[in-house]
Amino acid sequence: MNTTEIIGLDKTEVAAINEKLNELLANLSVFYQNVRGFHWNISGKKFFELHVKFEELYNDLIMKIDEVAERILTLGGTPEHNFSFYLKATTVEESGKVEEGDAAVQAILKSFGTLLKIERDILDRAQKASDEGTAAMMSDYIREQEKLVWMYTAFLN
Repeated sequence: MNTTEIIGLDKTEVAAINEKLNELLANLSVFYQNVRGFHWNISGKKFFELHVKFEELYNDLIMKIDEVAERILTLGGTPEHNFSFYLKATTVEESGKVEEGDAAVQAILKSFGTLLKIERDILDRAQKASDEGTAAMMSDYIREQEKLVWMYTAFLN
């Protein structure tokens, strides 16, 4: 049985949304791994503060990765799970070893900028398709990430 018929969404519109959700999944996955690396490798005077913040962030990202994958399944799609796909589909840059706090925060801010663009595109597509579930998810992500952008920017200032 097709879930999109039951929840009342157009299959063609949902297919395009799922494609963008898989792109978001790839970007979230690479961002997650970058933040894990920041958490593991951070050093210096800001270690205690940033070590905890990076852990909070990667824990949030892993929840979002799962939510996005489950949304794709809800919409009748298949979530991509191979890093080979992620590395081809991501626009979040894979980071090298970053030990310095400000550099890690700047990389996080850049990644948030990338995610927000993708999420706004998905939000727009979902609204046009009357896909309230995906639209609500993207609205929540955008609101949360805009606040984090403000906070990380304040940290740098």
